[in-house]
Amino acid sequence: MKLLKSNQISPFGGLNFVVKEFKKLGLGNLLNTHLPPLSPQCKYQWKDILYAFWSIYFCGGDCIEDIGINLKDHLKRNPFFKIPSPDRVLDRFRELSIPKDLFTAPRGVSLHEFSLNPCLNALNLKLLCKLNLDKQQANTLDYDNTILFTNKSDSRSTYKRASGYCPSVGIIGNKIVFVENRNGNSGAKDLQFQTLTRLFKELDKQNINIHTFRADGASYQFDIIDLISKKTKMFYIRAVMSGTLAQSIATIKNWEEVTLGNQKAYRAEIDYTPFINIAQKRKQKHKLKRYRLVVTKVKRDDAQINAFTNDAYNYSAIITNDWEQTIHQVAYFYHQRGTIEKEFDVLKNDFGWNNLPFSKLEQNTVFLLFTAMCRNLYQYIIELFSKTYKHLKATFRIKKFIFRFICIPAKWIKTSRQYQLRIYGNIHFKT
Repeated sequence: MKLLKSNQISPFGGLNFVVKEFKKLGLGNLLNTHLPPLSPQCKYQWKDILYAFWSIYFCGGDCIEDIGINLKDHLKRNPFFKIPSPDRVLDRFRELSIPKDLFTAPRGVSLHEFSLNPCLNALNLKLLCKLNLDKQQANTLDYDNTILFTNKSDSRSTYKRASGYCPSVGIIGNKIVFVENRNGNSGAKDLQFQTLTRLFKELDKQNINIHTFRADGASYQFDIIDLISKKTKMFYIRAVMSGTLAQSIATIKNWEEVTLGNQKAYRAEIDYTPFINIAQKRKQKHKLKRYRLVVTKVKRDDAQINAFTNDAYNYSAIITNDWEQTIHQVAYFYHQRGTIEKEFDVLKNDFGWNNLPFSKLEQNTVFLLFTAMCRNLYQYIIELFSKTYKHLKATFRIKKFIFRFICIPAKWIKTSRQYQLRIYGNIHFKT
């Protein structure tokens, strides 16, 4: 077998089409104007730093060191951006970190470490506006927390008894709109009202309309429901079972039978006013409102009797101010927020959230936000390219996109004082 070598041929020829779209969107100008100015003597501008960093994930890498080990020789001849070293990228990320904030809960003694970075959250929202996020449509905001297991020097034990972080994430559709990092000892319920206040503040600055809000039981709090009812038209939150709630559910007489997979269940609704005792203690009874409670019950396998309802069922309830849809439509719409778990899987396994590069909470926050931007860019690219290239679909994960599009042998050649991209393969793609 005869070997022919050519150092000019890159195995990642498809990346050039991706970066060309970045240029069309004007991302270089957005980065250089929004991020802190760099010295004119700097060899690498913010465009070079971020394009190189995002190229890691568009080429199948999983850590920043891939820039120097696996990518630099293949990308250094491209005309779109310069390739910095991994250390330069890490240094620039450190410069963007903001010292973490320390909080204590009103009735707690634990110290909560939060990493806030409003500058990068604002940049992410501006980027999304360039990526055709419709600010005025009736957007649905999903909010949740996830655990990133890691043994960094400042990470603390989570409720799952393993060290890590617990970032808060806001998602519209499949677009990441907000990231706020918190240490592992701060659960999803801790100081969530303050986090949501900051989230809506950032959205309001960009005039992004939020019509509907969905969240799990960690958001079932008096102050949060009051906040959400003011900031949105509709909300759907899982109600946390309590003695008072169980007693109200026990009064339901008219249950409708439904099928959940291969399991028989029953569903009903009641009017319910939550947090009466809390409002009385705070002398805020004027904030009490009547909401709709959609309840689903499934028979317990162990036949254990509930002390409040006097039957052997597991109950789940959704509290909402939507009085128009049927109880089945309400339950179905709420359970669509399960797609947020898929987004966490994508972020962790496709965009580096399982491989945090720094030893400090606030520096890893910068990393989380820039990889979230990369996720948003990928969604825009795959949806755009799938309209032109028949072998792509908008639902592809990035690994399949890399195999089918990025891994195209190509090289840049200079002809008539112009650079042209020569593709090796029968690729019919128009830009």
